[in-house]
Amino acid sequence: MSEEDPRPEHLAYDLNKVLSSIVGLKTHVPEDAFTASILGTERSGNGVVIRDDGLILTIGYLVTEAEGIWITDNRGRAVQGTVLGYDQETGFGLVQALGALDLPALEIGNSSDVNEGDAVVLAGHGGRRAAVKAQVIGVREFAGYWEYLIDEAIFTAPAHPNWGGSALIGQDGRLLGIGSLFIQQSQGGGQPVDGNMVVPIDLLKPIYEDMVTYGMPNRPSRPWVGLYGTEMENRLVVAGLSDGGPAEQADVQVGDVIAKVNGHPVATLADFLRQVWATGPAGSVIPLTVARDGELLELSIESVARRAMLKGPKLH
Repeated sequence: MSEEDPRPEHLAYDLNKVLSSIVGLKTHVPEDAFTASILGTERSGNGVVIRDDGLILTIGYLVTEAEGIWITDNRGRAVQGTVLGYDQETGFGLVQALGALDLPALEIGNSSDVNEGDAVVLAGHGGRRAAVKAQVIGVREFAGYWEYLIDEAIFTAPAHPNWGGSALIGQDGRLLGIGSLFIQQSQGGGQPVDGNMVVPIDLLKPIYEDMVTYGMPNRPSRPWVGLYGTEMENRLVVAGLSDGGPAEQADVQVGDVIAKVNGHPVATLADFLRQVWATGPAGSVIPLTVARDGELLELSIESVARRAMLKGPKLH
Protein backbone atom coordinates (compact mmCIF):
# COMPACT_ATOMS: atom_id res chain seq x y z
CA MET A 1 0.00 0.00 0.00
CA SER A 2 1.54 3.34 -1.07
CA GLU A 3 1.90 6.33 1.23
CA GLU A 4 -1.05 7.98 -0.48
CA ASP A 5 -3.31 5.00 0.21
CA PRO A 6 -5.79 5.43 3.08
CA ARG A 7 -4.95 3.57 6.29
CA PRO A 8 -7.94 1.97 8.04
CA GLU A 9 -6.80 3.13 11.50
CA HIS A 10 -7.09 6.75 10.34
CA LEU A 11 -10.70 6.41 9.21
CA ALA A 12 -13.99 6.59 11.10
CA TYR A 13 -15.49 3.68 9.15
CA ASP A 14 -14.63 0.12 8.13
CA LEU A 15 -12.58 0.71 4.99
CA ASN A 16 -12.36 -2.96 4.02
CA LYS A 17 -16.14 -3.36 4.20
CA VAL A 18 -16.69 -0.23 2.13
CA LEU A 19 -14.17 -1.36 -0.49
CA SER A 20 -15.87 -4.75 -0.79
CA SER A 21 -18.88 -2.92 -2.28
CA ILE A 22 -16.79 -1.87 -5.28
CA VAL A 23 -16.68 -4.28 -8.22
CA GLY A 24 -14.92 -4.54 -11.54
CA LEU A 25 -16.92 -4.32 -14.78
CA LYS A 26 -16.00 -5.64 -18.21
CA THR A 27 -18.42 -4.94 -21.02
CA HIS A 28 -18.78 -5.96 -24.64
CA VAL A 29 -20.40 -3.65 -27.19
CA PRO A 30 -21.34 -4.75 -30.72
CA GLU A 31 -19.21 -3.37 -33.56
CA ASP A 32 -22.19 -1.68 -35.20
CA ALA A 33 -23.04 0.31 -32.06
CA PHE A 34 -23.08 4.10 -32.41
CA THR A 35 -20.43 4.52 -29.69
CA ALA A 36 -18.17 1.64 -30.79
CA SER A 37 -15.83 3.80 -32.88
CA ILE A 38 -15.46 6.36 -30.07
CA LEU A 39 -15.45 4.29 -26.88
CA GLY A 40 -14.46 0.88 -28.24
CA THR A 41 -16.19 -2.48 -28.14
CA GLU A 42 -14.37 -3.82 -25.06
CA ARG A 43 -14.57 -1.56 -22.00
CA SER A 44 -13.54 -2.00 -18.39
CA GLY A 45 -13.85 -0.03 -15.20
CA ASN A 46 -15.58 -0.06 -11.84
CA GLY A 47 -19.03 -0.07 -10.29
CA VAL A 48 -20.49 0.33 -6.81
CA VAL A 49 -23.10 -1.97 -5.27
CA ILE A 50 -25.87 0.32 -3.99
CA ARG A 51 -28.60 -2.25 -3.25
CA ASP A 52 -28.43 -5.64 -1.55
CA ASP A 53 -29.86 -7.45 -4.59
CA GLY A 54 -26.82 -6.58 -6.70
CA LEU A 55 -27.83 -3.25 -8.23
CA ILE A 56 -24.64 -1.47 -9.31
CA LEU A 57 -24.06 2.21 -10.04
CA THR A 58 -21.35 3.09 -12.54
CA ILE A 59 -20.39 5.70 -15.10
CA GLY A 60 -22.54 5.39 -18.17
CA TYR A 61 -19.89 5.27 -20.89
CA LEU A 62 -18.78 1.86 -19.61
CA VAL A 63 -22.18 0.31 -20.27
CA THR A 64 -23.68 2.38 -23.10
CA GLU A 65 -24.95 -0.05 -25.76
CA ALA A 66 -23.33 -3.00 -23.92
CA GLU A 67 -24.65 -6.46 -24.78
CA GLY A 68 -22.52 -8.45 -22.35
CA ILE A 69 -21.30 -7.53 -18.85
CA TRP A 70 -19.14 -9.42 -16.38
CA ILE A 71 -18.94 -8.31 -12.75
CA THR A 72 -15.94 -9.25 -10.58
CA ASP A 73 -15.65 -8.81 -6.82
CA ASN A 74 -12.52 -8.41 -4.68
CA ARG A 75 -12.34 -12.17 -4.11
CA GLY A 76 -12.13 -12.91 -7.82
CA ARG A 77 -15.68 -14.23 -8.19
CA ALA A 78 -17.41 -13.29 -11.44
CA VAL A 79 -21.10 -13.14 -12.36
CA GLN A 80 -22.91 -11.83 -15.40
CA GLY A 81 -24.87 -8.61 -15.39
CA THR A 82 -27.17 -6.62 -17.61
CA VAL A 83 -27.63 -2.91 -18.24
CA LEU A 84 -30.60 -1.68 -16.25
CA GLY A 85 -30.47 1.96 -17.27
CA TYR A 86 -28.46 4.89 -18.57
CA ASP A 87 -29.03 8.63 -18.24
CA GLN A 88 -27.53 10.94 -20.86
CA GLU A 89 -27.79 14.07 -18.75
CA THR A 90 -25.97 12.92 -15.61
CA GLY A 91 -23.84 10.22 -17.18
CA PHE A 92 -24.88 7.59 -14.62
CA GLY A 93 -25.42 3.96 -15.59
CA LEU A 94 -27.08 1.12 -13.67
CA VAL A 95 -26.17 -2.55 -13.93
CA GLN A 96 -28.10 -5.45 -12.40
CA ALA A 97 -26.18 -8.55 -11.40
CA LEU A 98 -27.83 -11.70 -12.77
CA GLY A 99 -26.34 -13.89 -10.04
CA ALA A 100 -25.88 -13.57 -6.30
CA LEU A 101 -23.10 -11.14 -5.41
CA ASP A 102 -23.42 -11.43 -1.64
CA LEU A 103 -21.80 -8.01 -1.22
CA PRO A 104 -22.79 -5.14 1.09
CA ALA A 105 -24.46 -2.10 -0.45
CA LEU A 106 -22.55 1.14 -0.02
CA GLU A 107 -24.68 3.77 1.68
CA ILE A 108 -25.37 6.88 -0.39
CA GLY A 109 -24.31 10.21 1.08
CA ASN A 110 -24.92 13.86 0.21
CA SER A 111 -22.59 15.43 -2.33
CA SER A 112 -24.05 18.84 -1.49
CA ASP A 113 -21.98 18.64 1.70
CA VAL A 114 -18.70 18.34 -0.23
CA ASN A 115 -16.35 21.32 0.02
CA GLU A 116 -12.98 22.22 -1.43
CA GLY A 117 -10.24 20.87 0.80
CA ASP A 118 -12.19 17.85 2.06
CA ALA A 119 -10.25 14.62 2.51
CA VAL A 120 -11.81 11.77 0.54
CA VAL A 121 -11.04 8.33 -0.81
CA LEU A 122 -11.35 7.52 -4.51
CA ALA A 123 -11.55 3.75 -4.85
CA GLY A 124 -11.73 1.25 -7.67
CA HIS A 125 -12.11 -2.51 -7.75
CA GLY A 126 -9.25 -4.31 -6.04
CA GLY A 127 -9.43 -3.50 -2.34
CA ARG A 128 -6.96 -1.27 -0.53
CA ARG A 129 -4.38 -1.38 -3.31
CA ALA A 130 -6.93 0.26 -5.63
CA ALA A 131 -7.94 3.00 -3.15
CA VAL A 132 -6.28 6.43 -3.24
CA LYS A 133 -6.36 9.04 -0.50
CA ALA A 134 -7.38 12.25 -2.26
CA GLN A 135 -8.50 15.81 -1.66
CA VAL A 136 -11.36 17.78 -3.16
CA ILE A 137 -9.69 20.59 -5.14
CA GLY A 138 -12.85 22.10 -6.58
CA VAL A 139 -16.62 21.94 -6.91
CA ARG A 140 -17.70 23.78 -10.04
CA GLU A 141 -19.26 23.65 -13.48
CA PHE A 142 -17.99 21.18 -16.04
CA ALA A 143 -18.86 21.31 -19.75
CA GLY A 144 -17.94 18.41 -22.03
CA TYR A 145 -17.61 18.77 -25.80
CA TRP A 146 -19.90 15.74 -26.29
CA GLU A 147 -22.90 17.91 -25.25
CA TYR A 148 -22.61 17.29 -21.51
CA LEU A 149 -22.87 19.76 -18.66
CA ILE A 150 -22.81 19.45 -14.85
CA ASP A 151 -23.34 22.50 -12.65
CA GLU A 152 -21.42 21.24 -9.60
CA ALA A 153 -18.95 18.57 -10.64
CA ILE A 154 -16.45 17.43 -8.00
CA PHE A 155 -12.73 17.59 -8.81
CA THR A 156 -10.20 15.56 -6.81
CA ALA A 157 -6.43 15.03 -6.78
CA PRO A 158 -4.21 13.09 -7.07
CA ALA A 159 -5.53 11.16 -10.05
CA HIS A 160 -6.75 7.60 -9.69
CA PRO A 161 -5.17 5.25 -12.27
CA ASN A 162 -8.49 3.48 -12.94
CA TRP A 163 -11.02 6.25 -12.45
CA GLY A 164 -13.95 5.11 -14.62
CA GLY A 165 -16.86 4.15 -12.34
CA SER A 166 -14.74 4.50 -9.19
CA ALA A 167 -16.34 5.43 -5.87
CA LEU A 168 -15.80 8.78 -4.18
CA ILE A 169 -16.07 8.01 -0.48
CA GLY A 170 -16.55 10.67 2.17
CA GLN A 171 -15.18 10.81 5.70
CA ASP A 172 -18.28 9.00 6.98
CA GLY A 173 -17.80 6.09 4.55
CA ARG A 174 -20.73 7.05 2.32
CA LEU A 175 -20.79 7.32 -1.47
CA LEU A 176 -20.44 10.91 -2.70
CA GLY A 177 -19.99 10.39 -6.43
CA ILE A 178 -18.80 8.26 -9.33
CA GLY A 179 -15.48 8.82 -11.11
CA SER A 180 -15.81 9.95 -14.70
CA LEU A 181 -12.72 11.58 -16.21
CA PHE A 182 -8.99 12.23 -15.92
CA ILE A 183 -8.46 15.98 -15.73
CA GLN A 184 -5.36 18.18 -15.78
CA GLN A 185 -5.98 21.56 -14.20
CA SER A 186 -4.02 24.48 -12.85
CA GLN A 187 -4.11 25.38 -9.18
CA GLY A 188 -3.19 28.89 -8.12
CA GLY A 189 -1.33 29.59 -11.34
CA GLY A 190 1.17 26.80 -10.74
CA GLN A 191 1.93 23.60 -12.62
CA PRO A 192 -1.11 21.61 -13.85
CA VAL A 193 -2.36 19.05 -11.34
CA ASP A 194 -3.46 15.56 -12.42
CA GLY A 195 -6.85 14.74 -10.99
CA ASN A 196 -10.32 13.37 -11.66
CA MET A 197 -13.78 14.72 -12.36
CA VAL A 198 -16.46 12.99 -10.31
CA VAL A 199 -20.22 13.06 -10.99
CA PRO A 200 -21.94 14.06 -7.72
CA ILE A 201 -24.27 11.47 -6.21
CA ASP A 202 -27.06 13.98 -5.57
CA LEU A 203 -27.80 13.95 -9.32
CA LEU A 204 -28.93 10.33 -9.00
CA LYS A 205 -31.55 10.90 -6.32
CA PRO A 206 -34.28 12.63 -8.40
CA ILE A 207 -34.02 10.07 -11.22
CA TYR A 208 -33.31 6.87 -9.29
CA GLU A 209 -36.85 5.43 -9.28
CA ASP A 210 -37.32 6.20 -12.98
CA MET A 211 -33.98 4.62 -13.82
CA VAL A 212 -34.87 1.43 -12.00
CA THR A 213 -38.40 1.32 -13.44
CA TYR A 214 -37.95 2.56 -17.01
CA GLY A 215 -34.20 2.35 -17.65
CA MET A 216 -34.06 6.13 -18.09
CA PRO A 217 -35.52 9.28 -16.51
CA ASN A 218 -39.18 9.79 -17.36
CA ARG A 219 -38.74 13.24 -18.90
CA PRO A 220 -38.47 14.71 -22.41
CA SER A 221 -35.09 14.17 -24.03
CA ARG A 222 -32.83 17.14 -24.60
CA PRO A 223 -32.10 18.10 -28.20
CA TRP A 224 -28.85 16.63 -29.50
CA VAL A 225 -27.10 18.18 -32.49
CA GLY A 226 -23.89 16.13 -32.85
CA LEU A 227 -21.53 19.09 -32.63
CA TYR A 228 -18.22 19.07 -30.73
CA GLY A 229 -17.38 22.59 -29.58
CA THR A 230 -14.15 23.94 -28.09
CA GLU A 231 -13.28 27.32 -26.60
CA MET A 232 -10.44 29.14 -28.36
CA GLU A 233 -9.42 32.76 -27.72
CA ASN A 234 -12.78 33.68 -26.19
CA ARG A 235 -14.66 32.13 -29.09
CA LEU A 236 -16.57 28.87 -29.44
CA VAL A 237 -15.28 26.92 -32.43
CA VAL A 238 -16.65 23.76 -34.04
CA ALA A 239 -13.88 21.19 -33.50
CA GLY A 240 -15.71 18.15 -34.84
CA LEU A 241 -19.02 16.75 -36.03
CA SER A 242 -20.73 13.43 -35.48
CA ASP A 243 -20.84 11.54 -38.77
CA GLY A 244 -24.31 11.88 -40.25
CA GLY A 245 -25.50 13.83 -37.21
CA PRO A 246 -27.93 16.76 -37.28
CA ALA A 247 -25.25 19.47 -37.34
CA GLU A 248 -23.40 17.87 -40.25
CA GLN A 249 -26.66 17.49 -42.15
CA ALA A 250 -27.36 21.20 -41.56
CA ASP A 251 -24.02 22.11 -43.23
CA VAL A 252 -22.22 23.10 -40.05
CA GLN A 253 -18.49 22.78 -40.77
CA VAL A 254 -15.39 22.19 -38.67
CA GLY A 255 -13.79 25.58 -38.03
CA ASP A 256 -17.07 27.51 -37.90
CA VAL A 257 -17.27 30.01 -35.05
CA ILE A 258 -20.60 29.77 -33.24
CA ALA A 259 -21.92 33.29 -32.71
CA LYS A 260 -25.54 32.76 -31.66
CA VAL A 261 -28.08 30.08 -30.79
CA ASN A 262 -31.68 31.08 -31.46
CA GLY A 263 -30.59 34.71 -31.53
CA HIS A 264 -28.73 34.57 -28.21
CA PRO A 265 -24.97 35.29 -28.30
CA VAL A 266 -22.77 32.46 -26.96
CA ALA A 267 -19.08 32.54 -26.11
CA THR A 268 -18.54 29.38 -24.06
CA LEU A 269 -19.44 25.74 -24.44
CA ALA A 270 -21.71 25.96 -21.40
CA ASP A 271 -23.53 28.95 -22.94
CA PHE A 272 -24.02 27.02 -26.17
CA LEU A 273 -25.40 23.92 -24.46
CA ARG A 274 -27.82 25.86 -22.26
CA GLN A 275 -29.17 27.80 -25.22
CA VAL A 276 -29.59 24.66 -27.33
CA TRP A 277 -31.45 22.90 -24.52
CA ALA A 278 -33.59 25.99 -23.82
CA THR A 279 -34.89 25.96 -27.39
CA GLY A 280 -37.14 22.97 -26.72
CA PRO A 281 -37.12 19.17 -26.40
CA ALA A 282 -35.48 16.75 -28.80
CA GLY A 283 -36.84 17.27 -32.29
CA SER A 284 -36.78 21.06 -32.00
CA VAL A 285 -35.17 23.06 -34.78
CA ILE A 286 -32.10 24.88 -33.43
CA PRO A 287 -31.37 28.19 -35.22
CA LEU A 288 -27.59 28.69 -35.35
CA THR A 289 -25.57 31.71 -36.44
CA VAL A 290 -21.98 30.88 -37.40
CA ALA A 291 -19.06 32.91 -38.70
CA ARG A 292 -17.30 31.34 -41.68
CA ASP A 293 -14.72 32.99 -43.97
CA GLY A 294 -15.67 36.44 -42.74
CA GLU A 295 -19.41 35.96 -43.24
CA LEU A 296 -22.29 35.28 -40.85
CA LEU A 297 -24.44 32.34 -41.90
CA GLU A 298 -27.87 31.38 -40.57
CA LEU A 299 -28.33 27.62 -40.25
CA SER A 300 -31.14 25.44 -38.92
CA ILE A 301 -30.34 22.16 -37.17
CA GLU A 302 -33.09 19.58 -36.82
CA SER A 303 -32.18 18.09 -33.45
CA VAL A 304 -32.84 14.52 -32.34
CA ALA A 305 -32.80 12.57 -29.08
CA ARG A 306 -29.31 11.12 -28.66
CA ARG A 307 -30.73 7.95 -27.14
CA ALA A 308 -32.43 7.29 -30.49
CA MET A 309 -28.95 6.77 -31.94
CA LEU A 310 -28.03 4.15 -29.34
CA LYS A 311 -28.77 0.48 -28.80
CA GLY A 312 -30.92 0.53 -25.67
CA PRO A 313 -30.97 -1.81 -22.67
CA LYS A 314 -32.92 -4.99 -23.47
CA LEU A 315 -34.31 -5.54 -19.96
CA HIS A 316 -36.99 -2.83 -20.19
